[in-house]
Amino acid sequence: METDDIIKKLEAQEAKINAIYQSVEKTRKYFLITLIVSAAFIILPLIALMFVIPSFLKTITGSGLGL
Repeated sequence: METDDIIKKLEAQEAKINAIYQSVEKTRKYFLITLIVSAAFIILPLIALMFVIPSFLKTITGSGLGL
């Protein structure tokens, strides 16, 4: 009788642990996606600025010399 109770408790714990594991994996994936999206919104504009600023400065200095 005692071992049956222990086996039932262990099976219940295993089911709960599996549910927790699945929840943690989903949370980890959400954090990873959030990190990637955040990095994209920060890094991609910086890369774009590296190309835009020189052409902008060239336009400004070129128009100033034309006067």
